[in-house]
Amino acid sequence: MAEVLQKLILDTLDVQSSIKDTRDLVIPGQTRPASSNEDQITILGALNSLLSREMIKYDTHEIISHVLTAEGALILKDGSHEARVWSVLPMKGETPMTPARLKKAVGDETAKVGQGRAFKNGWIGKEGDGLVKAVSEIQDATQIDLQEIASTGTLKAGEKTLADLRKRKLVSQKKGQWFTAHKGEQFSTSTAKPETDLTADMLVSGSWKTATYKKYNFEAEGTPTAGGALHPLLKVREEIRNIFLEMGFAEMPTSSFVESGFWCFDALFVPQQHPARDLQDTFYISDPAEALPPNPDYYKRVSTIHEHGGYGSAGYRAPWSHEESNKLLLRTHTTASSAHMLYKLAAKCRGESTEEIPGIGASRSTGKDGKDDGFRPAKLFSIDRVFRNETMDATHLAEFHQVEGVVADRNLTLADLIGFMRVFFNKMGIEQVRFKPAYNPYTEPSLEIFAFHPMLDRWVEVGNSGMFRPEMLEPMGFPKDVRVHGWGLSLERPTMIRYGINNIRTLVGHKVSIEGVENSQAVMF
Repeated sequence: MAEVLQKLILDTLDVQSSIKDTRDLVIPGQTRPASSNEDQITILGALNSLLSREMIKYDTHEIISHVLTAEGALILKDGSHEARVWSVLPMKGETPMTPARLKKAVGDETAKVGQGRAFKNGWIGKEGDGLVKAVSEIQDATQIDLQEIASTGTLKAGEKTLADLRKRKLVSQKKGQWFTAHKGEQFSTSTAKPETDLTADMLVSGSWKTATYKKYNFEAEGTPTAGGALHPLLKVREEIRNIFLEMGFAEMPTSSFVESGFWCFDALFVPQQHPARDLQDTFYISDPAEALPPNPDYYKRVSTIHEHGGYGSAGYRAPWSHEESNKLLLRTHTTASSAHMLYKLAAKCRGESTEEIPGIGASRSTGKDGKDDGFRPAKLFSIDRVFRNETMDATHLAEFHQVEGVVADRNLTLADLIGFMRVFFNKMGIEQVRFKPAYNPYTEPSLEIFAFHPMLDRWVEVGNSGMFRPEMLEPMGFPKDVRVHGWGLSLERPTMIRYGINNIRTLVGHKVSIEGVENSQAVMF
């Protein structure tokens, strides 16, 4: 069939020079013009085959027609709902038909739909408790319109009537197409395909001498090789990770997405009445509901400083809840992992642990009295996911990444923290940095970090930092002169700034542009 159609098109063009409307063609084996959409799809296949050989050119024309739905076909056969209701009612003056008898006569659906439209058309009226005909004869306009649509695919009455029929689901739109065709550069009435390969058989038979060959495009570049690409978040993550490693930090293990309320809040000296513990802010685990208990002595020291104070602190002077401390939850910050590591570091100071901890200095430092108390400085970092019960919008998700670092050493000061932050952000390409006093339950003093972004021409918050409180460190067993710097920033915010993304849902999720991932650069600012 394909070759027959191609021959028909070429012969028609040879005689007429152009085909103005392919709907006028008569497909071999048929006696009618190819007016149906199915016929045009068949013709399109032949046109594309000839176009690929530059034998013809063609233009596409779209046409919208209407077809009857199953309900529309039923109305075309039996009449509209309102006409069927009118047909079974008695004339005015005769015994009226009750609604119950009407439903029995024409069916529930026809009676329900037809009554309203028949009343609206003035075809029927109410007499007593029943219904009667109000006119002696009617013209079923709906059935007449559907007859016209069935035969022509359109309606002369106009779009308003068509829209009403579509709303009643009696007709539906159907897109079709037809084509005009012209001669191409390689026009010929022969449908023989050019050879693409020179075979051994052609050489033996000699047919290669008279064969027509397809031209080779030696300038074609070919299809680019597809390869994998790192997501922008991973590129920025790797850059920040390399900065930490370059500055002598070691990466903390952060695989524990589920933490206890003790490690996520209590060990950090976050009060048990803090809003961050509410269901509106934290995802709690229902099974299992409780965590395994921490070291009893350490647990006692933490609960005591919360409830009664100690180590020079008045504490929170609020009742301690074991139930609140034992709850399991999805960690709200990676500082919970930092607390684990600091506790292990303090345990080595006390000689209670021989576990190797990455990032700890090789040489021990001595206290003010010159004695070796077992403490060794440490520099640790982590980049991993945290979870918060946020309302999702353009700048918030319930799951995001937190970049965190801690430095533990003797007699550290706030000036050391500020100096370190300036060096760290300078390595990220951020040269203008400001600090603003802030409040955190587990750091004092605390600083919010702002950076000037030249692309946005304004200062933006990029992180939070501070010095961990003695109420957090001393219950762990650290010597009094040991100080710990801590800071954190999100991974998503600098990534969005770098790549000009204003909606986080286009950075993470199903709306991510694959092309954008492939073309994104690895430089942050």
